[in-house]
Amino acid sequence: MSYYIGQMSGTSLDGIDTVLMRFDKGQMTLLAQHHLDFDLAMKASILALCDGSQDELHRAYMLSNELSKLYASSVQALLEQHNIPRGDISAIGCHGQTVRHRPPAYSVQLINGALLAETCGIDVVCDFRSRDMAAGGQGAPLVPAFHRVLFRQAQTQAQAQSDTFVVNIGGMANISRLTAAGGTEGHDTGPGNVLMDAWCQQHLNQPFDKDGAWAASGQLNTSLLAQLLREEFFKLPPPKSTGRELFDLEWLQRQLDAQEAIVPTADVMTTITQLTVESIAREIEQLSQRGRVIVCGGGALNLYLMSRLTERLPRFGVLSSAELGHDPQCIEAMAFAWLAKQCIEREVANVPQVTGAKGGRILGAIYPR
Repeated sequence: MSYYIGQMSGTSLDGIDTVLMRFDKGQMTLLAQHHLDFDLAMKASILALCDGSQDELHRAYMLSNELSKLYASSVQALLEQHNIPRGDISAIGCHGQTVRHRPPAYSVQLINGALLAETCGIDVVCDFRSRDMAAGGQGAPLVPAFHRVLFRQAQTQAQAQSDTFVVNIGGMANISRLTAAGGTEGHDTGPGNVLMDAWCQQHLNQPFDKDGAWAASGQLNTSLLAQLLREEFFKLPPPKSTGRELFDLEWLQRQLDAQEAIVPTADVMTTITQLTVESIAREIEQLSQRGRVIVCGGGALNLYLMSRLTERLPRFGVLSSAELGHDPQCIEAMAFAWLAKQCIEREVANVPQVTGAKGGRILGAIYPR
């Protein structure tokens, strides 16, 4: 039996998710979870690095230290809340905060693994993308192998005869295809919450569109949707991954500027929500004609988005991972606990057909306590 901590702070910039996982004889169990919000200053600092501002090197290192102290604080809060001795934890798997993703050249996650290990007194595994990229891969998505392990436990015999798609809707969206034959595939599909959150922050001064209520109040603009879907990324075959380097407010504004008429702000929200739905649905339909779709990430909490995705995929059973007993907000952090375990045990963790790497690789760099 072993215990691992997983940490994730995604492109949505809502904060740090920390989970405690137990691994025992091929079974894994989520034991505890903790969420630490980013304050507005931290969000602004991260976004400034994302957009390529000057003096990046100094600011990146200083911000890595600040973030690592926050990661440590979240670990400490989780251990104290559940009265767990730090000596029981085999390792912390921390993804760090992605601020630049430019495959095949590089991908940057802000984290000081040595500082996190020193502060927590626990081994740390981080830098999960680099080895896959060194082997010619995209370094993303990293979660399909974990999705295979997690959701095969929840499959009935009948469900095992058809494909299962796990759709992670964070800042970006990605799909994992778990085939009935036992194969694992996956890739990014495009924007998840990133455009919706940015539009909501700009026009409502709210961090996100709660329950999709604002999107539900508008009208779909089919002309704008068609314009958005002309983006070349959507036409690329997998393996592929993306980030804020492409899909941001500037990209959206260029598409709006190409429209003949001004689109009301609520209609824009409706349409960019549908963009997330449509880009996910098209990728799924290219791969399979039936099966089930399990949605996780923050997008699973958007009631309007979930209803539109269900309507868009009538031949598929669409459900939230919560219906299978897995908190949608915890699954990525759970994945990094599993990835840390794979690294410590020197087990392959990437899926070459997902990332495009030359072969299976052990992912992560270890910082001993």
